[in-house]
Amino acid sequence: MQSPNFNPQSVYRVIGLVSLRFYLVLGILTAGILTAGQGFSQQSEAHPYEAPGPPKPANKIDELIFPRLAQLGIQPANPSSDAVFLRRVYLDVIGTLPTEEEARSFLEDKDPNKRSRLIDRLLQREEFAEYWALKWGDVLRIKSEFPINLWPNAVQAYARWVEASIAQNKPYDQFVRELLTASGSNFRVPPVNFYRATQDRSPEGLARTVALTFMGTRAENWPPQRLADMAVFFSQISYKSTGEWKEEIVMWDPIHAAANEGRKLPEFGVLPDGTKVPLTEEKDPREVFADWLIRPENPWFCRAIVNRIWHWLFGRGIIHEPDDIRPDNPPSHPDVLAFLQYELVRSGYDLRQLYRLILNSQTYQLSPIPRSTDPQAATHFAYYPVRRLDAEVLIDAICQITETGEDYWSMIPEPYTIIPESQRSIALSDGSITSTFLELFGRPPRDTGYESERINRITAGQRLHLLNSSHILRKLEQGPGLEWARNTRINSESITRLYLTILSRFPTPDELERVMRYSGGSSRRSGGSLIDVAWALVNSSEFLYRH
Repeated sequence: MQSPNFNPQSVYRVIGLVSLRFYLVLGILTAGILTAGQGFSQQSEAHPYEAPGPPKPANKIDELIFPRLAQLGIQPANPSSDAVFLRRVYLDVIGTLPTEEEARSFLEDKDPNKRSRLIDRLLQREEFAEYWALKWGDVLRIKSEFPINLWPNAVQAYARWVEASIAQNKPYDQFVRELLTASGSNFRVPPVNFYRATQDRSPEGLARTVALTFMGTRAENWPPQRLADMAVFFSQISYKSTGEWKEEIVMWDPIHAAANEGRKLPEFGVLPDGTKVPLTEEKDPREVFADWLIRPENPWFCRAIVNRIWHWLFGRGIIHEPDDIRPDNPPSHPDVLAFLQYELVRSGYDLRQLYRLILNSQTYQLSPIPRSTDPQAATHFAYYPVRRLDAEVLIDAICQITETGEDYWSMIPEPYTIIPESQRSIALSDGSITSTFLELFGRPPRDTGYESERINRITAGQRLHLLNSSHILRKLEQGPGLEWARNTRINSESITRLYLTILSRFPTPDELERVMRYSGGSSRRSGGSLIDVAWALVNSSEFLYRH
């Protein structure tokens, strides 16, 4: 969803006091950038954000979405340019900017199939598993101590298991079944931490967590009896301490559960779809529930994960919000949702194949420039929605450009006494590890598992930090990544290198001319001037937002 604070006509907005030299370069560059950037809200004859001509369907997703747009009288955006697609797919798939060399290589590649080949390469990158483990860490509440009370070594084991599952492309039904049915030590059997990483361990609390995480629904809004019926499947879980600090054994223990309740074990359970199933002392009720949940015909399971991944890639779900699926919150494209559910089952619950299908669609590859003023254009995916970078992705991008690190800290003294500054933020597995930047820019606390915990609205404090803070200035002026810019003449080659490094695209002729005019000509050696340009580009909406 486009941020209400994003003004497409102001690629650079100045808030607060800025240094004189930055203000000067800002004023000189703004007009040139805006000439290129007006396409964010209207058509421009030449700008770097879109390719000419109307979009053409690339797969079944487009064959379902484009006719619906036509029925609504909504004109879809043009296809995105190669530069926009390049940056977008890197950020969306691996949470990482392309390097200057990667950007140049892709933009100069004439192969008509280069986008699809790039998607395949990114899905195999190490950063793919790191980035999506970060996303799952938010949903699964992977965090040490308050309010979850997980000890750090349990958190590390849990996070490594999630990342390894993603890296090996574990089928999604197997991934979920292992989480729901695990028993053992929370230090040695990582999936059992699913049952510990929740504030309410009562059967009803666990049922709500399962419904939210894997069914995309908020069970607290169900009729009380329906929630109580589902809770029966999680009523025989026992937590037993050991001699090791903060270690617990999570297990199915019907005898202990019955003794605590002072009653007989239930003979039947009622599933959320109303099906009554027998429960026996020979089978863990969690297994009964998991077997029902992951069935291909289950109305909740595939729909929830398909919708969640669509939300992660587009910023809004086909059903929005992605964890609030209910009868009175219908999908914008039920046929697309049904098709993706079918494809997920057909592929053997291969999530990488689901990503590949969505990423290769023309719908995903549309420009961020709307061609319709109809308010339904956004909800029907008539253009790619502009949204601010996640806190972890943003600081990693700045650190990548400048080849610097971050000062991380945690309220948990051990084993996080020393966290390497070289650690990338998207690879931080524990939600208790943070930094001043991550706190300021809306990293979620991982307390509830709701997607809404992450706040990506730009604030005045964030803009002031980017414009004025010594934190960002030191990275630009002292980081080894821009040492070349401090010792290079300003000319078309150095300007091009800077744009490829920061914006992942070539500068327009007008931008080249304006930077040269600001520098006073190519005869002037000006490390400072190139750093001023870098500072301005890092503060641009083009850099701060996915588009």
